[in-house]
Amino acid sequence: MGNRPTELATALDTLLAQQGVDLDVVLVGNGWEPSGLPAGVRTVHLPENVGIPEGRNVGARAVRGDLLFFYDDDAHLPSTDVLARLAVQFDDPRRAVAQPRGADPDGKPSPRRWVPRLRTEGGGAPGDVVVFWEGVCMIRRAAFDAVGGWPGHFWYGHEGIDLAFRLVDAGWSLEYCPDVVVHHPATQAARHTVFYRMNARNRVWVARRNLPAPLVPVYLGVWTAATLARVHEAEPLRLWFKGFAEGWRVNPGERHPMRWRTVWRLTRAGRPPVV
Repeated sequence: MGNRPTELATALDTLLAQQGVDLDVVLVGNGWEPSGLPAGVRTVHLPENVGIPEGRNVGARAVRGDLLFFYDDDAHLPSTDVLARLAVQFDDPRRAVAQPRGADPDGKPSPRRWVPRLRTEGGGAPGDVVVFWEGVCMIRRAAFDAVGGWPGHFWYGHEGIDLAFRLVDAGWSLEYCPDVVVHHPATQAARHTVFYRMNARNRVWVARRNLPAPLVPVYLGVWTAATLARVHEAEPLRLWFKGFAEGWRVNPGERHPMRWRTVWRLTRAGRPPVV
């Protein structure tokens, strides 16, 4: 969004310093026109902010290459081999996603949502997962295109869950690589004013788009109960229920309910699609 020039400069410098890979770098100006960037960085100017997932889609359409690396502008790469080490994961022809481990550069604890494991001790165990952190990740273009990319209309929140569900249902695998570290400030998602509304709306959309019909009320019932247990302030709850109602009122996009085989795969991984 052009409001973090210092962080963006570090992000680009450490990206352009990567070795062992061929880079085509595209910066999406989501509601701003980028200028004064290093050589080798192409830009796309969007006059209006179209939201995080659609901004990523715009970048994916503009960039060349078989692997897509999505990269928040306040992240940076602490070593010059991050991309090369992630790219090796795609020697497996069924690999769709490789996610590195996020670490706060000042040593603050990493948010729970960054680790695609139930147990987060030590950054979580490596290996096959069924969810991933969308802030910094590498995705095979063929897999990304085959399932339709990010749900651009989500604007903010749960787009990674939606994409992961579609990739897993299509038979692709997702890999967590905690030995590959990227730096990203540890922030709270609720700092955004749209968080509670879009958290609820997009949770409904994820269910309506991806789950078998019998699981939709169970999934949303569990998350409603979890929200009531966690959030006690009146205004956040009001916004959450407003978003929940919007999720039912507004078309969530094309529906492709996952197979029961996928439900079982998610369950075996400790992530049954009811929580």
